[in-house]
This record gives sequence, structure tokens and C-alpha cells, in this order.
Amino acid sequence: EGKQARATVWNNPSDDILGVVARSKRMAGTWEKLLRGEVYQYHAKLIMKDAFTGGAFVWHQDYGYWYNYGCIFPNMGTTWIAIDRADKNNGCLKIIPGSHKIGRIDHIRVGKQVGADIARVEEISKVCPVIQPELDPGDAMFFHCNILHRSDQNNSADRRWGYLCCYNRADNSPYKGDSPHPAYSKLDQLPNSSIRDCDITKVAATRDYYKPSKNYAFYQVPAKIN
Repeated sequence: EGKQARATVWNNPSDDILGVVARSKRMAGTWEKLLRGEVYQYHAKLIMKDAFTGGAFVWHQDYGYWYNYGCIFPNMGTTWIAIDRADKNNGCLKIIPGSHKIGRIDHIRVGKQVGADIARVEEISKVCPVIQPELDPGDAMFFHCNILHRSDQNNSADRRWGYLCCYNRADNSPYKGDSPHPAYSKLDQLPNSSIRDCDITKVAATRDYYKPSKNYAFYQVPAKIN
């Protein structure tokens, strides 16, 4: 829609605070309860909508992409954590509760993005009203991979960054050898106290950045996360 959001994506948990959060019982343990089985980190990402310049994301389901990466079942989900306050002024998420019960919707090209068929989304929103939760820093949302969601531009003076951890059930490892995200490997969970005990000044020694194809032009991968 004429502006740009940036994203940094990596696969395996890093050895800094971002990785500690992803491996915590509060995160991974919750997903094991929600998905009813062992989980591992499918990938993590930082979505960056800077003041006045942050672009919109079209309506989509995460499984609209992950299905094509070789994950047979939608036994997957995302935790969206607000780093900055996320509100209606700076482009917080819009969500259609209950839309995960519809199943996977075909995704098509929408500008430089790939998103759900908007005609179908409009019909779904008539029976499953859209909500727009506003989050304070540290608030988190857990949502199923088939939940329809989008976000608007950031036209405000306030930055809106979010940290997303995506999980896959262990028995749903992608069958495609060229999948951009990893096959199952055991996730060693940490006690929640590890988050408070972590040295938050430490920057990951290595981070296995996912460099997206030209089909995902809205991704920009910086050399490191400050």
C-alpha cells in the first residue's frame, strides 16, 4: 500500500534473550498444551514498522504459506509479542477470531505480497467479526496458524516492532527437502526464570538468517539486530 515494513527471520533459537524467550516453558510449554504434543521452533522473526514509514500486511493465514513448505497438518502456531505498544494508530494486528475453523484458504498474489482471497475474507468477516487487540510492551497473543490476520500502515510517530515465535508440532516436520524452515529438532525448554536471569546485553553470536526469495519482497534482512 505504498509503504514498507521490514522483517528479520531466522530458524533455530539463538543464544541470546530472544532464544531464551522462545525456549521458555511459558512459550514452548504453552504451545505443547495448545497443540497437544511436543513442539519445536519452526522459526522466529522481528517485524519492524517504523514511524510514518511502516507498511501494511494483507489478510493471510500463516498456514497459507507453511502448507506450501511441506507441513502436512496445521498443527502450528505463533506467539506475537509486543516490543513497543501496538495500537490502532501504529498498525496493530487485526484478527478474525474463529477463522481457524474454516481451514486453509487459497492464497494469491496481492501486490508484492501473497495473501488470502479477499472476496472470501470479506464473506468470512460477516460471520466472524474482526477484532483489533491493542497490546502494551510485553503483552503476547497466541494464535493458530489458520487464524486470518492483517495489519495496517504505521502512519503515527511511534515505532511498532513485534517479536514472533512460530512453533510446529514435532510429528509435523516438513516433508520437503527444500523447505526454508527446519525439520524437527528437539527443543530444550528452559524454566521461566531463565528470562529474568538472562544477560539482556548479549547479542547472539550467530543467527541463521532466512533469506527469502524474490516472492517475498517485503522482507529485508539486516546484518544484525540492534
